[in-house]
Amino acid sequence: MRFFSALIRYVTFGLAITGIYLMAQVIQTIHATETATIPPPPVTPPKKPYTNGIAGTGILEAREENVAIGVPVPGLVDQVFVKVSDTVKAGQPLLKIDDRELSAQLVSQQASVLVAKATLEVRQATLTKMQDMVDRLNAVDDKRAISMDDLKNRKNDVLVAVADVSAAKAQLVAAEANVKSTQMLLDRLTVKAPRAGQILQVNIRAGEYASTQPRSAPIVLGDLTELQVRTDIDEQNAVKVRPGQAATAYIKGDTRRENSIALVFERIEPYVIPKVSLTGSSTERVDTRVLQVIYRLKIPDGRKLYVGQQVDVFIENAK
Repeated sequence: MRFFSALIRYVTFGLAITGIYLMAQVIQTIHATETATIPPPPVTPPKKPYTNGIAGTGILEAREENVAIGVPVPGLVDQVFVKVSDTVKAGQPLLKIDDRELSAQLVSQQASVLVAKATLEVRQATLTKMQDMVDRLNAVDDKRAISMDDLKNRKNDVLVAVADVSAAKAQLVAAEANVKSTQMLLDRLTVKAPRAGQILQVNIRAGEYASTQPRSAPIVLGDLTELQVRTDIDEQNAVKVRPGQAATAYIKGDTRRENSIALVFERIEPYVIPKVSLTGSSTERVDTRVLQVIYRLKIPDGRKLYVGQQVDVFIENAK
């Protein structure tokens, strides 16, 4: 009797565990067949302003593009003359590379110029002396009083002195050319603004090493009086793009229609390139190529736009 009671108890316990397992499997199957609810986007996407339109992503740039300032030679930065947001004029110094080596070389070359000038003065004095002796011999009326060989030797000495003067002049020209060349190299070590604009970035400091192939430009310059948008159009839509099409931009995160910005067509870059400007979206394709279209825009009154901001661009595709 005790055996049957134990058996019934164990069987009941096993059936309970089996029931719980089967219920868990049923619940899991139901959850797997349910469609997950997609949460709304953190920012409402902008509505298309055109019935038939082409969408693209753009990056704000300074007018005529941002200028990544480089250095002519690698070297230690001695001085940085500007800071972010400074307004500069064309030709204004931006930074200076250490020039002590060339400055020492210039001192030696300037001394060589002085030596060359002194040598030229000596050679010219010698020529004057030789010519004076020949003139005295030629002034003697009685030619029997002088030796013809001596007169001929004196004249040859004059020719040699003339050649020495020419050589000294050439040496002086060469020495002055070396000085001028070094001065030009010294001047090149002071990097100047190629055009007027505003300093957007300063990525180097005095004492740091400037490379001719840096990861980021030492200084970035741009004209912020007017901006432009570099728009990436997927290559599948490239055939729909035409010069002069109307376009509208929305700043990322600001999708209100009243804050849209009208764009003015500037040009189409005639070379399709791999996509390099990414928005960070999880569904974004990175294995595609894009056509770049450039638009100009004026900064709306009362709004602040920044170079490098992403914008959503819509282009009218009238049919």
